[in-house]
Amino acid sequence: MSENPYIDPTAHVSAKAKIGKNTRIWMNVQIREDAEIGEDCVIGKDVYIDHGVKIGNRVKIQNGVSLFNGVTVEDDVFIGPNAAFTNDYYPRAFNRDWEVSETLIKKGASIGANATIICRHTLGEYCMIGAGSVITSDVEPYTLVVGNPARAIGKICRCGTRLFNDLVCPKCGFDLKKELELK
Repeated sequence: MSENPYIDPTAHVSAKAKIGKNTRIWMNVQIREDAEIGEDCVIGKDVYIDHGVKIGNRVKIQNGVSLFNGVTVEDDVFIGPNAAFTNDYYPRAFNRDWEVSETLIKKGASIGANATIICRHTLGEYCMIGAGSVITSDVEPYTLVVGNPARAIGKICRCGTRLFNDLVCPKCGFDLKKELELK
């Protein structure tokens, strides 16, 4: 496999953007200046990545997602199709002196299709955001949230399996209770 990133001919990638090796950028993607995208990422069709956005390694961003200035995505994150991110906590068309509000998506988090992430929040390691959910507060690590506004309904394993009473994954054996005790 070539170490050079693949950039579809229909994509518009700024010469001032940094793209990691083996990253694949598909049709109609726009990546602005000073955006940083890590290695082995997949950037789906019709994705917009604003200036200054930082994306880690092995991130998969599905079709139709827009990541605006102020969003940081750590390694191994999945972002489902048409997920929406904001960066203006007090949006008004006439506000000329607004400030960017930041959002942090921690390692291993998964965001379902059509979820909305309101700025100023952190999504914890390996959390899972259900499809269509609206994030209006921070999400704890290894937590499954759903709804509008999103609320916690359980714990989730690194592999994506829902955990129950003993917090041991029936699929891969991961013990969340031990993991949390180590932190």
